[in-house]
Amino acid sequence: MRALGRLRSGAAFAALACFAYLATSVAVGGASAASGVSLPPAREIRLPNGATVILAEKRDVPMIAFQAWVRGGSLADPPGKEGVASLTADLLMKGAGRRSAAEIAAAADGVGGVFATGGGLQASWVQGEFLTRDQALMLELLGDVLLRPTFPEAEFQKLKEQTIESFAAAKDTPTAVIGQYGAAMVFGDHPYGRPMAGDEATVRTITREDVLRSYRDQFGGDRLLLVMVGDFDARSMEGTLRRTFGAWPKAAAPLPVIAAPKRSSGRRVLLIDKPDALQTYFWIGNVGIARTDPDRDAIDVANTGFGGSYTSLLNTELRIKSGLTYGARSTFAEHAEAGSFSMSSYTKTESTQRALDLALDTYRAFRSSGLDERRFLATKQYIQGQYPPEIETADQIAGRFAELAYYALPREEVTGYMGRIAAVTPEAMKPAIARAFPPPEDLTMILIGNAAKIRTIARRYGTVSEAPITAPILSTVRTARSAAR
Repeated sequence: MRALGRLRSGAAFAALACFAYLATSVAVGGASAASGVSLPPAREIRLPNGATVILAEKRDVPMIAFQAWVRGGSLADPPGKEGVASLTADLLMKGAGRRSAAEIAAAADGVGGVFATGGGLQASWVQGEFLTRDQALMLELLGDVLLRPTFPEAEFQKLKEQTIESFAAAKDTPTAVIGQYGAAMVFGDHPYGRPMAGDEATVRTITREDVLRSYRDQFGGDRLLLVMVGDFDARSMEGTLRRTFGAWPKAAAPLPVIAAPKRSSGRRVLLIDKPDALQTYFWIGNVGIARTDPDRDAIDVANTGFGGSYTSLLNTELRIKSGLTYGARSTFAEHAEAGSFSMSSYTKTESTQRALDLALDTYRAFRSSGLDERRFLATKQYIQGQYPPEIETADQIAGRFAELAYYALPREEVTGYMGRIAAVTPEAMKPAIARAFPPPEDLTMILIGNAAKIRTIARRYGTVSEAPITAPILSTVRTARSAAR
């Protein structure tokens, strides 16, 4: 599914968040025709236990898509038990109600439905898509996994071992883990620095009792945001959902309160030794912006032009002109508080210094001068062309409604987006770049590669800490940050 945050690489919404909006039953109207993007009318209901339900009829296809998010996610993981929320969420469909894991999968697969659970940074989630004729089964499965999970001991032990094994497998593909090192270095002890799935050391300590406690403390009606989009009668669906979820008790623990993270100052380099690597993978970044940043539209244009598209400045310099890599990108990970900004790529070991220098030089020039007129106009056109297809299917629309509800944003955030992008000016973009993109002298750098061959190069860019890729991420980063103090 999607990590429950928002990644901005150009106009793309590569991730979503979760819950928190207003109350009572309210009708929400249609969209602005001038925007070129619309959302169907929606009905929003607050249940007595605090659950929020959003219902949007979309009758063009006989299907129903839903997104159910339970606020909390890995933000609620106790220290030393990082990964317990992720395990808990994955186990929801490994046994619930009267069905075993195999029976849940067979029930959904048997009617051609999509049904999945998982955990993210800011929420645990259940999502699915079923034919309208199978909505009774869909609602039964949804109610079971949220309200009546059984967390069988055998399934817990199997998933725990699979999760531990997956960490080593992921490190064979450095692009899959380098961002976790980056976030952990940038955010430190802040919850945004925790790998959502934990690491080898933390998951090994988790017991089934920890999972049961996580479910009891973090799952409840007051945490639920449920969005249904598709071919159904809204009033009938409301009645069913009230009966199913209206009496779900509140979570036993309070929702985690997250402070705004602070940017780190100075240059730091974490070198992760992968002796068999033939390439150097790099991630360069710091704290960026929150999802609701007032300059988010101007920042979208700026970031798409810098590193969020194939023809961006960063990709043009590192791939198209120099051939140093197959791709380079920049990303803002946006959450309720400021997430990370990063630029990342990889290159042959022997071209490590050249690629790093070129990436940093391109970044300095962009931060100083912004986008030239031709690229500025082309970038806005690119965003406006890419955006509408992201809001077409029932599942995409359900995700947008949930995101708007979580961040308490009006529907015009979606329907008016293209018009706001058209209105962005170079003058508005300059101060946004200066504030949102970290100063070049305050960048943290993660390098994964053959340390024997790139260690001297790494020292050119800041104080270096080094660790083997086989070591757990959290202990590696904590040691590195402690040494850098």
